[in-house]
Amino acid sequence: MVKKAEVLLEALPYIQKFHGKTFVIKYGGHAMIDEKAKNWTAQDVVLLKYVGIHPVVVHGGGPEINKAMEKMGKKPKFIHGLRVTDEETLDIVEMVLAGKINGDIVSKLSKFGGKAVGLSGKSGRIIIAKKKIKYIKNEKGEKIAVDLGKVGETVEVNTELLEILIRNGYIPVISPIGLDEKGEAYNLNADTVAGDIAGALKAEKLILITDVDGIMDDVNDPNTLHRILTASELMEMIEDGRIKGGMIPKAESALYALNHGVKSVHIINGKIPHALLLEIFTEEGIGTMITKD
Repeated sequence: MVKKAEVLLEALPYIQKFHGKTFVIKYGGHAMIDEKAKNWTAQDVVLLKYVGIHPVVVHGGGPEINKAMEKMGKKPKFIHGLRVTDEETLDIVEMVLAGKINGDIVSKLSKFGGKAVGLSGKSGRIIIAKKKIKYIKNEKGEKIAVDLGKVGETVEVNTELLEILIRNGYIPVISPIGLDEKGEAYNLNADTVAGDIAGALKAEKLILITDVDGIMDDVNDPNTLHRILTASELMEMIEDGRIKGGMIPKAESALYALNHGVKSVHIINGKIPHALLLEIFTEEGIGTMITKD
């Protein structure tokens, strides 16, 4: 019993420090697939709300989208970690994200006592988007434009609806679909959207839940985990190629958030039970924390 009391006391200064602050949580990876992980992640988010922190959840759904596409005879295609999205793929993405996954997260949060509201970036025009043009280098080292189809990037985040929900005790749960000025829908990268929303809300923290322990020099060696990085150190890792694949948009999202008023960004492993609480309310943490220089 004494140990339980010690754990609660260790959390006390963090609860005091973050009371009334907004955390944007990007919910992804294993934590969205495994039933036990879904439960403990939802419990963590609801607990944050009950100790006076304002969580805003942004989710992706890559594995579920891939499954749905394969069932429909379409093969997923990616360029530099970004999904190539034609009109048919966008329909599947919206069906999976805004329908199945968003509803499942809202249900889980409600199960544990959270007042969750399911939204997409289209709701209240939260995310104003435009078509994303991706540039890559060819064999000659020349930059060439790649058409990703109905893939967008954020032009503006309208926080009015989110702020109303937060003030009234709700947990917004957002899928990364945005609208352009003409009302055309676009699929956006969920890590990027999480950073955009965190920056717009001037969140205290952006927390990216993924399937690895954090940023590592070697993904197969946990001993190479970086516990703390500065923004400039992270930029250096992107430039020299140590950040690869799906970690690229996470790292870029972290840098954007930090440059737009977010105090710290955390990348944690959702396979670890109650990873959110361990990262936020313990001195050691469990993942990588990225701070301003």
